[in-house]
Amino acid sequence: MGTAADPSAVDGIRIASVTEWIAATVPGVAPPFRFELVAGGRSNLTFRVDDVGGRSLALRRPPTSHVLPTAHDMGREHRILRALSTTPVPVPVALGVCDDPSVTGAPFYVMSFVEGLVLRDAPTAEEAMPDLRARRRTGEQLADALAELHRVDVDAVGLGTLARRDAYVDRQLRRWSAQFAQSAAAGVEEPGAVEAVGESLARRVPPQRETTIVHGDFRLDNAVVTAQGDVAAVLDWELCTLGDPMADLGTLLDYWSLPDDGAPILGRTPASALRGFPTGEELVARYAATSGRDVGDIAFFMAFGYWRLACILQGVYARYRGGAAAGDPQGVEHVPATVARLARLAATTLELS
Repeated sequence: MGTAADPSAVDGIRIASVTEWIAATVPGVAPPFRFELVAGGRSNLTFRVDDVGGRSLALRRPPTSHVLPTAHDMGREHRILRALSTTPVPVPVALGVCDDPSVTGAPFYVMSFVEGLVLRDAPTAEEAMPDLRARRRTGEQLADALAELHRVDVDAVGLGTLARRDAYVDRQLRRWSAQFAQSAAAGVEEPGAVEAVGESLARRVPPQRETTIVHGDFRLDNAVVTAQGDVAAVLDWELCTLGDPMADLGTLLDYWSLPDDGAPILGRTPASALRGFPTGEELVARYAATSGRDVGDIAFFMAFGYWRLACILQGVYARYRGGAAAGDPQGVEHVPATVARLARLAATTLELS
């Protein structure tokens, strides 16, 4: 934490200039502000900003160093939130974007801070949400929120030019293969395994039947939920684009369901492993019923999600090896082994498609 009187306390925030910008941009806030890095997240950084009167905002900015090309576009995230505010998709309120890097070293934006629970792992969820009915409602509402997102008319909300609409998986394969190649020099146990799965995926891409908004990292711990199980807000729109909606469902399942060996992928047991939460199969059935979509290609998209996560984690590892700060350093030394394991999971899952 830090205050305007303690500018060295918050890495990534130049408190005096950020305070001046927020006070001039966001109506109704009163400095001095207190800044706190929100726990979790190893890509874009999120800070809670509390004003002297008790109002809370959230500030998002890129990592402090070693940023890959095309990543961490703050203006783009802000645009997406503003567009979705006119839809039933639960999102924070976008309050302003700063594209002047002199203010805090990089562009950033501010949004409303949504109070609630972030269920990052099973112990957190067990304590914060003991009601089994609330857990089931959380899963069902998350599937419904995803279906609602995929129902948005991209042209009607002004996001028709956000990205190309065709060949989503092909474009993603090229993008993440290139970024993995850039990041692999930082060290990875089995770089050939990641590359081989990428090539296998490219040979088996199913036809893209439609184009929707794709969140890109849709999972339980990227949502704020209430104790009663309602989804109050979907967070972390960094990877949002236009493409195949099945990619979001595949990502949700990758984080939802434990692999057969039961070992947590990212070093923690997901909250969804607890009794009360719907199973992965029930989640798919709920989404299919709500959206009316054919989910027959879901195994391919789960494999694609595992592979893409391997590429993303390798980029995270490269940033830390390159000196990036102000993120969560716990467990980073295990990333190379995790990347290799994800490649194996992707290969195994792909065989089921």
